Amino acid sequence: MKYVFGPVPTHRLGRSLGIDPVPSKTCNWNCVYCQLGRTVPLQNERREYIPTRAIQAEIEYALGKFTEDEVDWVTFVGSGETTLHSGLGELIRSAKALTEIPVAVITNGSLLSQPELREELRPADAVLPALDAGNALLYRKINRPWPKLTFEALVNGLQAFRQEYTGKLWIEVMLVKGLNDTEEALHEIGALLRCIRPALVHLGIPDRPPAEPWVKPADDAGIMRAMAILSEYTHVVHPAVGEFRISESGNIAEQILAIITRHPMLEQDLVRGLGKYHSSQEIHDILDNMVSSGSAQVVTRYGRRFLCLGTAHYPPDA
Repeated sequence: MKYVFGPVPTHRLGRSLGIDPVPSKTCNWNCVYCQLGRTVPLQNERREYIPTRAIQAEIEYALGKFTEDEVDWVTFVGSGETTLHSGLGELIRSAKALTEIPVAVITNGSLLSQPELREELRPADAVLPALDAGNALLYRKINRPWPKLTFEALVNGLQAFRQEYTGKLWIEVMLVKGLNDTEEALHEIGALLRCIRPALVHLGIPDRPPAEPWVKPADDAGIMRAMAILSEYTHVVHPAVGEFRISESGNIAEQILAIITRHPMLEQDLVRGLGKYHSSQEIHDILDNMVSSGSAQVVTRYGRRFLCLGTAHYPPDA
């Protein structure tokens, strides 16, 4: 399948059957911590990047293949910004009509100021936007958005959506050491969260390869500081655990590529996960062939080797 992947273990949604409605990396932000590398170039046009009917066909096939015991959430999560797909509302409604499994949408929230988008998202059981900064300067520094996307519009969109939406609004704050984990930055974020009133705030740290090699995850002191200041809503998101789903009968390289396009993987986790199907030598041959062909690349961050999409843009580790 090209647009549906997993189920994969995720930080916030357990075993997630992912639906990717945009090509990699179609996004209107260029976050310094993004696991998919730099956004080159930025995109901010809502349109049908992939035929909606093609995505619908894969959703129907996947939901017929996996049982409700195998999937915790059906998740719209783009290898970029999910809401840039103009058919997102139709896709959400299609998924809801096919399954009782709850449907989530992961988004940066940058377009929630648009009433028509807020209406499209209303059928979803959970919407998970981001809020990494409490002021416009830090927003520009961390999220590096499309030039005309303002911090004011981001906050106003989150507030408007909260007033209209009856599902679960879970906001993620990605903590980057030295940027938004300081006492001042966290108090500013906290003030906005009290106005937005999300059901829950997930505190995350960049545990997959960030776009910029200088990005470091907040340390224990920064996480504890965030928990204390944002204590009314917060829940620390621990690294995902569990095995990714690979079919023994399918093309292993294609299945790996489908996963790392959206979720770069530690090389050691891939080797361990594939060990049930192949010998160690066979696994290394598969991964080496993917790298030599250019479909994948190895990116080193935090002294660890990640397998990432070959066309993604990562500067060398410092």
